[in-house]
Amino acid sequence: MAKKGKLLKGKKIDPKPISPSTSLTELVDNNFISYNGGRLREACQLFTEKVLQDNVTVGVSLSGALTPAGLGISALIPLIEYGFVDWIVSTGANLYHDTHFAIGLSMHRGTPNADDVLLREQGIVRIYDIFFDYEILISTDDFFRELLKSPEFQKEMGSSELHYRVGKYLCEREKILGTERKSLLAAAYQYGVPIYTSSPGDSSIGMNVAALALKGNQLKFDVSLDVNESAAMVLEAKRTGGKSAAIILGGGSPKNFLLQTEPHIQEVLSLSEKGHDYFIQFTDARPDTGGLSGATPGEAVSWGKIDPDQLPDSVVCYVDTTIALPLFTAYALAKHPPRKPKRLFDQRERLLQNITKEFKEKFGKIKLR
Repeated sequence: MAKKGKLLKGKKIDPKPISPSTSLTELVDNNFISYNGGRLREACQLFTEKVLQDNVTVGVSLSGALTPAGLGISALIPLIEYGFVDWIVSTGANLYHDTHFAIGLSMHRGTPNADDVLLREQGIVRIYDIFFDYEILISTDDFFRELLKSPEFQKEMGSSELHYRVGKYLCEREKILGTERKSLLAAAYQYGVPIYTSSPGDSSIGMNVAALALKGNQLKFDVSLDVNESAAMVLEAKRTGGKSAAIILGGGSPKNFLLQTEPHIQEVLSLSEKGHDYFIQFTDARPDTGGLSGATPGEAVSWGKIDPDQLPDSVVCYVDTTIALPLFTAYALAKHPPRKPKRLFDQRERLLQNITKEFKEKFGKIKLR
């Protein structure tokens, strides 16, 4: 009977009726009760009550076409401005399409039932129900090719440095055009949030870098630097008595790159660590196909990605990110005061030195596998 009582200790299901005066936070706290509504509530509450403590380093991964849908402007930039995001892993496509907004190019609502042959004839590109002129691609390509010819780009660099330098120019372009607060890259530059691309060749930005290489441009991606820098940020959070959180929007390569920081620390560098402390994922992928996008926090524990002692602080919500992220953002901004930005981009060299020093000390005691 004691076990029965313990199992029934959960809050009684007796929600307040929704009324015209019900706020968004009240709606989430009182009316998102079960199933994926319940998981979204748990994610919102975990984020505001634990993840946003000052000593937690928050990493966010972005996959799927989020910026073309306006989610960079509506949700991701406000989260950065509030100090709620410390570092990002994104597909290159999200950053390429983000650039359209900063340089004054427009995207439009369309329909998923369009005649794609007709769209092609009319020079219209479709991302499901988003339409834009094909010339936007040409204009954005021209912008990147002209920018990446600059002397400051004539070297090998990590993707975070590339995005920081691009963000600086987009920030200035926003001021000239009066398009402030439109670009995720510009906001990340202003707040010192490093943005990594796990597959830098897999986007129009990467294709433009490749095209310039045919003309002798010296810009190259240092992917090893990206791996070590990102791991260094997570290790620093732990070594200084803090915690690490993984907020995963979608799945794919950005999810893996964010989470692999822990296997890199533990498995490859042989440094003592236990895994990320907090895990929140919004996904529509199933776990039973064996794909990474649907992999659960429990599975991540087996890789060392998630601290097994912190599994109760993990939430997976099976919902489209375009539904979850606006609600998640609005809830967080209403419930939690802004945090001081950690400006991890400015600390990259120091953090890299720290992980290098610890690895070399460890390497002196063991043989590499």
